Amino acid sequence: MGFEHKSVLLDETIEALDIRPDGIYVDGTLGGGGHSYEICRRLSDKGRLIGIDQDAAAIEAAKKRLGEFGDKVTVIRSNYCDMRKELAAMGIAAVDGIVLDLGVSSYQLDTADRGFTYREDAPLDMRMDQRQEMTARDIVNEYSETELYRIIRDYGEDKFAKNIAKHIVSARQNKEIETTGELIQIIKAAIPMKIRAVGGHPAKKTFQAIRIELNRELEVLENSLDGMIELLRENGRICVITFHSLEDRIVKNSFRRNENPCICPKNFPVCVCGRASKGRVVTRKPIVPGVAELEENKRAKSSKLRVFERRAPLEA
Repeated sequence: MGFEHKSVLLDETIEALDIRPDGIYVDGTLGGGGHSYEICRRLSDKGRLIGIDQDAAAIEAAKKRLGEFGDKVTVIRSNYCDMRKELAAMGIAAVDGIVLDLGVSSYQLDTADRGFTYREDAPLDMRMDQRQEMTARDIVNEYSETELYRIIRDYGEDKFAKNIAKHIVSARQNKEIETTGELIQIIKAAIPMKIRAVGGHPAKKTFQAIRIELNRELEVLENSLDGMIELLRENGRICVITFHSLEDRIVKNSFRRNENPCICPKNFPVCVCGRASKGRVVTRKPIVPGVAELEENKRAKSSKLRVFERRAPLEA
């Protein structure tokens, strides 16, 4: 199967980036190169695009898709948390824009043997970077009941987290849990029938939780945003597309904190903490897909775009 991924909020993201033809842009979640392609189309011969992804299939597909732009494009297999290090190695100290399109690609979901899907039976994997040794199978079979409960509760936000964790631990005492199909049956058994009969797939939240834990998705996001904002030139922008409330909360709080980092008590007449604003939040409310995009791409349903613009600190 070829790497196919329909870029969500594509037009809105490109507009929000406010692309400078001679600028340097980074796509930290390159995927199939959808956002990167539209950025490259707007760059002059002096412009540059650096694409980063940890998935080998994405790297291969993006190189083909962006091949027509030649030396304008540099593709790196890495995690966006290492963006500053990778750019420093290239002699780049500042950029004009950054894009992050978080979550799982259509390719990863639709390729059963990657183990992300809860709609087919496949080996429990879920690694975004297949160079990583640990898999979803290790989490399911080795985490304690308390640890499983924690991740399903916190990352899956599933009210049946305790019972699901209990059922997983009980089932693996008889036999190691090896496939997505086996895990799905265990999850179904832990959720009341009347609940399973309504709403989405009963395994969706648990699969999300395991995937987030395995790939350290929230930790990486939270630890990377401040550094990426620091990379931006004045008036440069970072655009982040999220797909669930946990990601969106991290992005929203980070952008607000970078806009107003002062920690002085509210009754102080002037700021004495010395923490200067790094810019402004462009999107007071997140940008969401329109009706036409939702009709064309159901996976866009939960997506939200937030944008932050770098500004030079005010002179004292």
